[in-house]
Amino acid sequence: MPTDVEKWKSETYGNEIREHLMEFAEGGWESIPEDEHDAWFERFKWWGLYHQRNGQESYFMMRIGTPNGVLTPGQLRVVGEIADEYARGPGENPEFGAAYCDWTTRQSIQLHWIRLEDIPDIFEKLEANDLSTQQACGDSWRNIVGCPVAGKDSNEFVDALPVAMNLHDTFKGDDDHTNLPRKWKVSVTGCREGCGQGDINDLAFEPAEKDGRKGFNVRVGGGLARNEPRLARDIDVFVEPEDANEVAGGMSALFREHGNREDRYSARIKFLVDEWGTEKIRDVLQEEFVDFELETAGEDLRDEYTYNSGRATGGHHDHVGVHEQNDGNYYVGLNVLVGRMGVDDTLELADLADEYGSGEVRLTQRQNVLVTDVPEEDLDDLLAEPLLEDYSPDPHPFMRGSIACTGTEFCSLSIVETKNRQVRYARWLKENVELPDGVENFHIHLSGCTASCAQPQIADISLRGMKTRKDGEAVEALDIGLGGGLGEDPRFADWVGQRVPADEVPGAIGNLLASFEERREGEESFRDFVERSDEETLEVLIEPEETSYEDPYMHNTKLTWYPYAEEDSMDDSPAPASADGTPITSDD
Repeated sequence: MPTDVEKWKSETYGNEIREHLMEFAEGGWESIPEDEHDAWFERFKWWGLYHQRNGQESYFMMRIGTPNGVLTPGQLRVVGEIADEYARGPGENPEFGAAYCDWTTRQSIQLHWIRLEDIPDIFEKLEANDLSTQQACGDSWRNIVGCPVAGKDSNEFVDALPVAMNLHDTFKGDDDHTNLPRKWKVSVTGCREGCGQGDINDLAFEPAEKDGRKGFNVRVGGGLARNEPRLARDIDVFVEPEDANEVAGGMSALFREHGNREDRYSARIKFLVDEWGTEKIRDVLQEEFVDFELETAGEDLRDEYTYNSGRATGGHHDHVGVHEQNDGNYYVGLNVLVGRMGVDDTLELADLADEYGSGEVRLTQRQNVLVTDVPEEDLDDLLAEPLLEDYSPDPHPFMRGSIACTGTEFCSLSIVETKNRQVRYARWLKENVELPDGVENFHIHLSGCTASCAQPQIADISLRGMKTRKDGEAVEALDIGLGGGLGEDPRFADWVGQRVPADEVPGAIGNLLASFEERREGEESFRDFVERSDEETLEVLIEPEETSYEDPYMHNTKLTWYPYAEEDSMDDSPAPASADGTPITSDD
């Protein structure tokens, strides 16, 4: 039997949602029939809008897709101006202020506290600048990711940017691919380091060579969600850039026709690959969805992959720092702690991109930003700008390696507070914990639940939200996983620590790193150390401990209307609110 979501999608979905969205915007929050909230909130996702969690009724998160993370000149300023004017709600974040932009692990942008009544004006401003929220969420093609310096990388094997942009132009708004069984995540990588993270995507094009021709090998069925992570699997197909659209469309259609629509938990294509196997996936793709003869896979470059590998080898682990482009100019990768930037800083960054570069800014899958096209003679002046003291191109490893999802601040799925907590973790670790000699990259990812928006399974230390009891009180806690990473031999973290009270996690990390230094063989990386240690040993090495670290979010933040409000109980919530922010009482 089809799920409720499938029923709602069969009635109204895709581009036609926009007309209804505009009607609701004109009528305001109260024009959405209360008994239709679930159906419309599910449909609104297709246009990039998530209704925020309990206690924040009438406010939405807006996601803006930026294919391959590219913000062309002028677009960052538009995003900052929209955030400044429309993304201010009744609650102020103590770390980031009243308005800010989130750079996500899928090279997209998220704004919060968006009111329905403002959607038409926001869409008009976005679309006038070639930006859109279309399919940023929902059961369709999501934002296409890839190496953030595609087309500019001095070590690139094949330019993947035109391929990613063609896929974006072809499948965004295509009615044949509007309604898929679940989300559809695509990665296109042309570099030698594996920066596209194809292993954790539903469909991945990875650089390969066959008979002297440069193109891509195809992998299918990767993903991290819930407790069922999978690495994308090789289906033995080589494709040249000009044929990527047809193969991608064929795979999307195969998923549309054969994906599970009766159980959303099992609806991702990774489960279809489990069930069918790669040989059958290839055969059905060839027989039913592609009109030309598929070639067998070419020679790939995976033995050169270094991105987010956790290994001690050279090559890119991220794009932070100063790097030369293939045209002789430079890009400067700025570390944005937990991917959040206040609106004033966002607008200042737009100014710096204009002054020192081409105005283009790019987003990475590690929640950082790059200023591109900087002439060598302007580098020193850019690096001396005060903004770069807060968003350093040479950050401490604990700042550089921190990623966090949205958490209970806005997300209905999250169990714990994340972004502000990870900021406090990084600062405390920087001041109190020594990293062993030579460790320059160390990744700590914090997800508020098992949905994996912070990609916790591919970090040195993986954290995910849980609950436990401490001193008789219910408190926020985290599971601890160890040793995940990508690179040549991708590996998911092993979850070896369970329900550690959140205020004892920094002490546990400090103790773990001390044990790592003591037991380390030569210059091995933390990931190598974890791989040669058995799970029982690692479990013992996690020694939760109270330290000087103080955590103000130990209470159940999921039950607050806003975790940082002075009066944070649900009864104190000012939501829902009318267009001008005036609370709507239950008597109205």
